[in-house]
Amino acid sequence: MNLVKSSYRSKDVTILLKDISGMITPLPTEEREILNQSGVHYSEMLPLEYKPTQEYMEIYEEALSTLSYKTANATAILADKLYAKFGKKLVLVSLARAGTPIGILLKRFLKYKYHVSIPHYSISIIRGKGIDKNAITYIVDQHGSFGLQFIDGWIGKGAINEVLSEACQELKMENSKFSSLDSTLAVLSDPAFITDLCGTHEDFLIPSACLNSTVSGLMSRTFLRNDIIGPNDFHGAVYYGELLAEDKSNEFIDIVSSYFETVDYNYFQPEPLRNDSRTGMDEVKLIAKNFDLTDISKIKPGVGETTRVLLRRVPYCVLVRNLADIDNFAHIKRLCEEKNIPIKEYPLQMYRVCGIIKKLSDV
Repeated sequence: MNLVKSSYRSKDVTILLKDISGMITPLPTEEREILNQSGVHYSEMLPLEYKPTQEYMEIYEEALSTLSYKTANATAILADKLYAKFGKKLVLVSLARAGTPIGILLKRFLKYKYHVSIPHYSISIIRGKGIDKNAITYIVDQHGSFGLQFIDGWIGKGAINEVLSEACQELKMENSKFSSLDSTLAVLSDPAFITDLCGTHEDFLIPSACLNSTVSGLMSRTFLRNDIIGPNDFHGAVYYGELLAEDKSNEFIDIVSSYFETVDYNYFQPEPLRNDSRTGMDEVKLIAKNFDLTDISKIKPGVGETTRVLLRRVPYCVLVRNLADIDNFAHIKRLCEEKNIPIKEYPLQMYRVCGIIKKLSDV
């Protein structure tokens, strides 16, 4: 099996994805949206990936300039938590794509502060289909199941957490070699208050959310369809070598890493005491009820998920806790203006913004 190429440095990550370049015809956004809402699983299609426009690059560069230090601080806080938990037995397992650059940042910080070289892999997990069992088996055969730490960029409503928990439980029941798997997901930002393994519960934009493959090692989203991915294969991905001139993947890693020497462990305000047990999923279900949505997958809460809705999906509207607050998210305001997407004030409790995808009947 040929593994997919990436523009990441080989010392930063081992990517366990099958190369399916040239095997799939990518589809434009609206066509994928219609197919998805008619029942075709998103993992059975790949989007067209274009050279980022000047406008998108301006949004990314602004986020990189203003939020890299915040990203570095969240990385440091999370890295310390993980090293305290597992020490040198830690193995980073990023969930592709968004988790991969975060895993690299964690690996870099751990090398910087603790002088250890922690193994780092990137594998696929797909909502509605589960984790790549062949990939996780490969890692466990190399390192054992204790110390494996799953990594993602942020938590929206927590759907992937549920998929991960179910997958780990199934693996434990299938074979004792998976007995020490810990399904707790580690992220930089968790506004849903689902995991303690986070850099912060603040809802902030990680700059890598602003772009697609050009800040993700030139890799596509992960792909799973039986006619192309065999029973012994890793899940698949495409390498977009034609976008090499536009690639910002290593630049993002290097710029955030440059702040490691000046991280401030008191950067984030102390987390407020919470007197209830609500999670992000509870708020999402309430939004669904108020907007008459039966499919909560069309609700994308949080700054990162909202950004992705505006860049990659067919949005219906954007909700913001306070209309005056939208000026703190200049990239979201700009994208809404460009796409003529309404911004509505809504009493969000756990998130600062939330994107809603159009229903099929409106597309």
